Formats: sequence, C-alpha cells, structure tokens
Amino acid sequence: MKPSRPPSWSLVVPLKPLARAKSRLAPVVPDRLRPGLALAFAQDTVAAALACGAVRDVVVVTDDTAAGDALAELGARIVPDVPADGLNAALAYGARTVRATRPTAAVAALNADLPALRPAELQQVLSRAAEFPRAFLTDAAGIGTTFLSAAPEVELRPSFGGPSRMRHILSGAEELLLELVDSVRQDVDTGDDLRAAFALGAGPYTAALRGSLPVGPGTPVRQPQL
Repeated sequence: MKPSRPPSWSLVVPLKPLARAKSRLAPVVPDRLRPGLALAFAQDTVAAALACGAVRDVVVVTDDTAAGDALAELGARIVPDVPADGLNAALAYGARTVRATRPTAAVAALNADLPALRPAELQQVLSRAAEFPRAFLTDAAGIGTTFLSAAPEVELRPSFGGPSRMRHILSGAEELLLELVDSVRQDVDTGDDLRAAFALGAGPYTAALRGSLPVGPGTPVRQPQL
C-alpha cells in the first residue's frame, strides 16, 4: 500500500470586520443578526477546509478580533490585514505570509462565505487545480469567483469582486469546469444565496442560526457529509 500523501495546500481566507460584513443581506437579515451570521459562515468554511485531506493549513486575514479568536479555536492561523486596501490586497498579503515560511507552498484563496462547504468537494477542486499554474472556480451565479489557486512559485494574482470570472480568465487562470462541487461554488450574498446554501446543507454553525433567519418556509436543512 502506498503511503498517503501529506497535505500540501495552504488556503487563504479573507474576512472583513463583522460589523461591515454581508451588507447585501440587509433586505432579508436584520442588522443585529448579520455579524453573527457572517461569523458562522466563516466558521463553517474554515472547519470544512481544515477537514479536507489536501489542506495543510488555513490562514485567515482579518482585523476582527472576535472573529479571529473564534476561527483560531478551530485551528486557523490568524494574520492582520496589514495592507488594509481591500479584498485582493488582503489575499495577496495572505499568500505572501504563507510563502514567507514555506516558499514553495501551493496556495489558494477561498471565500469566507461558503457555509455548505464539504471537504470531499473541496478535495476534488484542489486535486484538479494542482494540474495548472493558476486555476479558479466560478461562483454559483457564474459571474464571480469562490476559489483561486497558484502552484508553487507561481504568484496568486487575485482579482476577486463583482464579475471576477472574466477577469481571472483574462489573467490566464484556468477555469475549473467540475460537476458535483456545488458546495465550493455557493457563496452567500443575497437571500436567494442563503436559501440555496441551506438547501445544499449548511454546516453546524450556520444551521444553528436557521430558526432566527427569515429565508423562507420549507427550506430543507441537513448537515453536510464530510
């Protein structure tokens, strides 16, 4: 029997201060609930990522102390958002932080709002991404990006935000056309996204808040298969 390969990927997860997170959910989630919901998304994302066999570690770039403490308890490494210049600067800084100690690390950026993330599906994405210098996965809407990878010694060059799918294509990153990885694509920005995440099976932190969220009757909730 061949020995199992050690985890190789370092994932960089950006998280803005919780008080400013998920503003687009305002029409369906009250202001008082959004910070806790954003944290739950991040907790489910980080927990699932750390449960993926291909993941060596997860670096969360955030200036939110409470979120940092909660995610550190799950095993994430927390680094401050030193650039303080938006999402892509934070991701690039996180990748540089990883490679400051592991220069040949394979790194990937992953959204913090993937509450239905399943380790097995993330494993599929990482396995396929390993075949390319840079690769990305578009979001469920087919417009944005939830995942971007860079092979060892390749610069990440993130261009997240808005219609980022086309920007990543134009940057030369390979689009990963994979089936059955919906949990890696389903980020949450709107009420419809939230309903879709619950339909896929939200993780335990997000599922615990289900009863207080007006996301519509009859939405099935189940624990994701790890």
